Amino acid sequence: MSFSVLILGGSGFVGRALCEQLTRRLGADARITVPTRRLQHARSLQSLPGVTLVQADVFRDLPRLVPGHDAVVNLIAILQGSAAAFEHVHVELPRRITAAMSGAGVRRLVHVSALGVAEHAPSRYLRSKAAGEAVLQVATQTGGLELTLLRPSLLFGDGDRSVNLFARLQKHFPVMPLGGADARLRPVWVQDLARAIVEVLLRREAIGQTYETAGPRELTLAELVRQAGRTAGHERPVLALPAPLATLQALALECLPGEPLLSRDNLASLSVPNVPGGGLPGLAELGIQPTALEAVLPGYLAPGTGVARLDAWRAKH
Repeated sequence: MSFSVLILGGSGFVGRALCEQLTRRLGADARITVPTRRLQHARSLQSLPGVTLVQADVFRDLPRLVPGHDAVVNLIAILQGSAAAFEHVHVELPRRITAAMSGAGVRRLVHVSALGVAEHAPSRYLRSKAAGEAVLQVATQTGGLELTLLRPSLLFGDGDRSVNLFARLQKHFPVMPLGGADARLRPVWVQDLARAIVEVLLRREAIGQTYETAGPRELTLAELVRQAGRTAGHERPVLALPAPLATLQALALECLPGEPLLSRDNLASLSVPNVPGGGLPGLAELGIQPTALEAVLPGYLAPGTGVARLDAWRAKH
């Protein structure tokens, strides 16, 4: 019997892993719809059986995208932006998703949030993520939404935006001045998160649950940076910046063109431990043994692998 899933954000880092995991788990029964503004951004998914790409604006086209699906997965998020941008993506979009699902009679939703979310968290990112969760919880009480939340720690894997960046920077700089160096993390492999999403989609007992998905080992941001550099073959000393200098560094990076490498809001998020609180289920409850960072990094960071591919891609674009 086929299982039809609409994946919002399916062409992104987590979405690509999820599509692979779903097709591997369900085989010919998988019916996956991935809306994207630009079809060329999702070309890597075209070879997967059961995946249909649809050119659409998610914020505008949800009423025509949701009908006919058994479940919706929301992966859409931003790490940086204005208060209005965070509100639009993390709060207004969940509101529109629940409205479209109600109108189409679709009840099952899996929503990926983040560790550390709280109404009074120090960053706009974490506060807006908490507000989005609250919108969805109201819909479970008033509209019969069958919701599962996942709160991952920092994600890593081939094509990630964090560990790859740390490795690339150390290739070009003799020292790494680092704000938030003591931030606590439990990095989780993107494939483990994707497997968790598949599991909660297929388990009725996961409805109403919140899962904290994290890797097996806690480390600081400085330790993560050093491990990225070491694996890539050019580890540099990490210079931990005191809070005032870290804030100045983030402010300076915000003034550069394009998306900043680090914003003051990112820095505020790092002040909250990115580790499970211990009171909620995690990967183990889904039958998943979390994969260690050191088992995965050599596959895409070792000399001649991930960094080289990323540099080549950037040279072309």
